[in-house]
Amino acid sequence: MKSKNSNYYAILMAGGVGSRFWPVSTQDFPKQFHDMLGTGDTLIQKTFKRLARLIPEENIFILTNERYNDLVFEQLPSVTKRQVVLEPAMRNTAPCILYASLKIQKENENALMIVAPSDHWIEDEDAFAEDVEKAFDFCKTNDALMTLGITPSFANTGYGYIEYDKSTSDEIKSVTQFREKPDYETAKTFIEKGNFLWNAGIFMWSVKSVVEAFRNNQTELFQLFSSGINDYNTEREEQFILQNYVKANNISVDYAIMESSKNVYVIPATFDWNDLGTWGSLYDKLDKDEHKNAIVNAQTLLQDASGNMIRSKKGKVVVVDGLEDYIIVDKDEVLLIFPKVKEQNIKKVLQDVKSKFGEHYG
Repeated sequence: MKSKNSNYYAILMAGGVGSRFWPVSTQDFPKQFHDMLGTGDTLIQKTFKRLARLIPEENIFILTNERYNDLVFEQLPSVTKRQVVLEPAMRNTAPCILYASLKIQKENENALMIVAPSDHWIEDEDAFAEDVEKAFDFCKTNDALMTLGITPSFANTGYGYIEYDKSTSDEIKSVTQFREKPDYETAKTFIEKGNFLWNAGIFMWSVKSVVEAFRNNQTELFQLFSSGINDYNTEREEQFILQNYVKANNISVDYAIMESSKNVYVIPATFDWNDLGTWGSLYDKLDKDEHKNAIVNAQTLLQDASGNMIRSKKGKVVVVDGLEDYIIVDKDEVLLIFPKVKEQNIKKVLQDVKSKFGEHYG
């Protein structure tokens, strides 16, 4: 096996709450720290292993909220304090990516980076590694901000889209523009045009290019974080971040740099991908019984039951009769029985539960 390139780095985004996976995913214990697929690995463990095929383990940084610090070390015991970058406040993806990039640049100005969510599902890990390697090769010799786009399988209204220049047959395509989550009719026209990809939130660039993009497009944000450059990677860093992080704008990396930069490229991914954003998307990825029920952990006795997503504690006996296309999730003091077609409402239901019964249920 060839040795890993010491200039390769990864930023693993692990700060989100995943509230559509309530009641399993909660503010204190979000979905990336759960074994959602019943494989024996949590989502963050799976993602870390996937990145470690290509990137030296010590160069994988975990970006997360400070409340998840202990969970990270518990689930990834090989990582050191240097690798865990803590956000003292929720400020979306741009501030934490800039902060981590400046830290990495100070350590290695030749770094090539991938930014990846910690809670997605990718089937063909070899294909994923190959796509990332292609992107790194391109970023090594070009001033480029790159993303991996997913070839759409249907007119999904839940994802943003990437429109690329279709005049080239090259594998690496120039991005024309990023498009917001569309309505159904717009999504259908995107699919028909054939040069639109789903935005999976996976980015690759040289540390030099990404820092330059922030300098050019986000002057205030850049000045705020670059003023701490002497403190980064020293014992003074924590103090600087505690005082300054809250001053950062709440802005996504897409808005901050990708949508306003001219040097943006996309590789259509060669692997199967699922963002595991909802119980329904998890259901799609799990094995089913002969009546299309997907079961995680539970022992079930099912009668006249089909198309259900059933999850409980390990070994719990769950009896279901007469339900079709339901989400049935039993977690500690919460039992959710909810129609799959209404899964987008779970976020709202969670708010209602918290306001009626108390914040600790979320």
